Amino acid sequence: METSDRLRHQITESLMAQHTETVADAAIHLWEQMATEIISIVGDGGFNSLYARSVFLTQSQFPWLAASSPSPQTDYRFAALRMSLEGQTPAQASEANSLLLMTFTAILSALIGEDLTINILRLAWGNDVSDEAGKELENE
Repeated sequence: METSDRLRHQITESLMAQHTETVADAAIHLWEQMATEIISIVGDGGFNSLYARSVFLTQSQFPWLAASSPSPQTDYRFAALRMSLEGQTPAQASEANSLLLMTFTAILSALIGEDLTINILRLAWGNDVSDEAGKELENE
């Protein structure tokens, strides 16, 4: 795994570990934050296409993930994802969401570049998380 992939992976793992609410609540919170930043750049249609492709690819390992596209209404954008995650054990839900986030960010990175992707994640999730993940990567 390349360093950039590892950094995105560590950012995702760090964020999931920080949230004390249920796995589904934590996952939806992360997706909403990221969606806000990405939609401001590529619009709802662009985000929905990336998200649908990510779900499709992730379903090979987690076939129970909802295949529907996110709703354009902010309150319901990830309702299907929430229902899918809530129907699983916390460990399964966390693993599926981590893979979904990694798949999404990998596709995004392939399209717009690693630096811009990391900057978007920093805007969405805060500099502290990405800086902390970077320090962990340096210590390996």
